[in-house]
Amino acid sequence: MAPPVRARKSLSSAAYTGNRTSLFGWWFPWSHEGCSLDLHGFLKALARRWPTVVVCLVLAVGAALAVTSLSTPVYEARTQLFVATRTGEDTTQLNQGQSFSQARVQSYAAIVTTRQVTQPVVKELRLRTTPEELASRITAVAPLNTVLIDITVRDAKPARAARIANAVAEQFSAAVERLESPSHASGSERSRSRHTDDGVSPVSLGVTQEAVAPAGPVSPRPLLNLAAGALSGLLLGAGIVALRETLDTTLKTSEALGEFTALPGLGTIPFDKNAPRQPLVSAEGHSKRAEAFRKLRTNLQFSQVDDRPRIIVVTSSVPGEGKTDTAVNLALSLAEAGVSTCLVDGDLRRPCVAPAFGLVQDAGLTTVLIGQASIKDVMQKVGGQLSVLASGAVPPNPTELLASARMEEVLRELADTYEVVILDTAPLLPVADTVGLASLAQGALLVVRASKTSRDQVRAAAESLDCVGVRVLGTVFSMAPAPKGGRYGTYGQYGELPAPRASASLQKEAVTPAGTRRAGVK
Repeated sequence: MAPPVRARKSLSSAAYTGNRTSLFGWWFPWSHEGCSLDLHGFLKALARRWPTVVVCLVLAVGAALAVTSLSTPVYEARTQLFVATRTGEDTTQLNQGQSFSQARVQSYAAIVTTRQVTQPVVKELRLRTTPEELASRITAVAPLNTVLIDITVRDAKPARAARIANAVAEQFSAAVERLESPSHASGSERSRSRHTDDGVSPVSLGVTQEAVAPAGPVSPRPLLNLAAGALSGLLLGAGIVALRETLDTTLKTSEALGEFTALPGLGTIPFDKNAPRQPLVSAEGHSKRAEAFRKLRTNLQFSQVDDRPRIIVVTSSVPGEGKTDTAVNLALSLAEAGVSTCLVDGDLRRPCVAPAFGLVQDAGLTTVLIGQASIKDVMQKVGGQLSVLASGAVPPNPTELLASARMEEVLRELADTYEVVILDTAPLLPVADTVGLASLAQGALLVVRASKTSRDQVRAAAESLDCVGVRVLGTVFSMAPAPKGGRYGTYGQYGELPAPRASASLQKEAVTPAGTRRAGVK
């Protein structure tokens, strides 16, 4: 057999610049290259990170309820005054008096909160406060083009708020009339008020509406606070989700991985919490995880029909992405389909293939590379179509051994014997072992862990394979969220199938000697 073909497929920088200008980019932040956060992506992010939104909503609503319950109720009492002139025997004088009142009323409103009004009120009602503090709770407004003054007083007790408002109106009226009396006027003002009686103010203030104790508080407002808290919680949750999506550089879906790398996605392996205890899928029947590896096998077989690789490296960018699990179960799936397969543990630093099958690890690849044994001596059988070459003893120089001419000879011999050779290798970024070994293979599978591997790590791993001319066959998206429900994912259809059962009449006729099939079992 000729030496392995090193077909080169260039991964240009365009493969990693999948940014697309978002229609909503001006108000939805986009995260990073290859994953623009448009409206659809933002809604998917909200659905994916809904616990964050719920937590923010609960905290904000709880804060609103706490503020409402801890806040002191505030009651508001209102009174209204009418400013009139005392002179006015004919229409002309009445009009002049009306203009005079309107011109003065804005100035009168500013007097309400002065000390000459609030101090007598504090003394009269024996309030435990200062005139300045009382003034901060009083509001006086004079509507334009009117001679009315609206006085509003806020207090923690409704009856006291009404008493203060009425007392303020009384003291304010007295203060204005005192200020407008001729004894306080000077110059032209005295000349205009000669027709009035001595010592009498030209204006008078009358109460049009006395203050009464309010029925309910104006603050706090529970419904308004609750609505504000809910809205604030939703906005906060949405903001946190958008921020996390912007700062998160990991790949969440196989579509995002394909868009980012421009490489075919050969398989998506769902996350299974039982995988650490049961890494092999041969005994799992028709589980979603087992079917995912069978789909990976089929996609791999049909993706390279014209130039089908026989020596395939399975690797990842960093540890913990599921490369060994992928290599082992891919080899099992190929053997299950009747393909003569050899699985080689090429990770000479942390070998995991032999423990997964319960095989002997001390004798294997390194034993062959240093010439202490032949391949046949250390090859171990797993089933009829799968052979496993364990790593052997851990060497002090794994990089040199894996890139040696002897390693190329071993791979050539394995390719002559088996239809497919699967190599489980070390991660690409931490060590240089896989770069030298991958150059001897005919193709590579890059395993990427969902929501764990960053874009920079995927880019660096693909570029390192491209630098040595390795043909990247595609990607495997591992530990992805399992699909929910679906037409073909329910029991008894195309998902997990029920175990075969024999009828009671046929079970009596079943043959039970060892190695003999039961008769009548469907």
